[in-house]
Amino acid sequence: MEPSSSTSLPVPVEILYRPYTNEDDDLPHIQRLVESELSEPYTIYTYRYFLHQWPHLAFLAYPSNGSPNEPIALIVCKQDLHRYKTNRGYIAMLSVSREWRKRRIASKLVDLALEAMKNDGAEQIVLETESDNDAALALYESLGFIREKRLYRFYLNGKDAYRLLLPLPPLSTNRSLPPAPAPAQPSTPLLVNNPNQTESNQDAVEAPKLPPRVPPRPDAEEVRGEEGVDGVEEEVRERLRL
Repeated sequence: MEPSSSTSLPVPVEILYRPYTNEDDDLPHIQRLVESELSEPYTIYTYRYFLHQWPHLAFLAYPSNGSPNEPIALIVCKQDLHRYKTNRGYIAMLSVSREWRKRRIASKLVDLALEAMKNDGAEQIVLETESDNDAALALYESLGFIREKRLYRFYLNGKDAYRLLLPLPPLSTNRSLPPAPAPAQPSTPLLVNNPNQTESNQDAVEAPKLPPRVPPRPDAEEVRGEEGVDGVEEEVRERLRL
């Protein structure tokens, strides 16, 4: 009997995705992944800043033949008002284990985060990445991000960064809106110097008076200065320099 010429091929492993659950189960794995793959060091307060306030904007990936509590990739984001007017999302951390790269895991994690931020009304998404990280730049630019500016010596290791921006269309453009009601027509048009028109008729078609103009709020730059990576990220960087 001749031996079979067919060889057994490895079964493709499906990648599964789940939202962040809690600090005890997920934070140690997130720290391990970030510290092993990213050049920027973080304290535990940085992780808690994002995960305690925006837990719904953090997602993890794990192989179908592994444990959900042992992720091989992650994304951590935040979302708030930028300069009191723009609903802006921010991708703070994205990491994939080296042996699991080139499987579009990072793209899927970014898609999950973008969808969550869009549902919360985000108007734009920003992030920073090292200026020489060609793989990250290619990934984000393939998703529609553009290079907004170069940040010199942005990281603690002295490297420059690019700030990338993704403008988002208003959420309402993707939904069918009900037709606008037809404007009300006055029963009697207002005529200038018409002695036969009563005062009550004139009142009925008078244009409504506009409320007094409210002075604009001061620009955030005057209040807090240029934010860089926003809020606590600046404060954390100062702590790490001490």
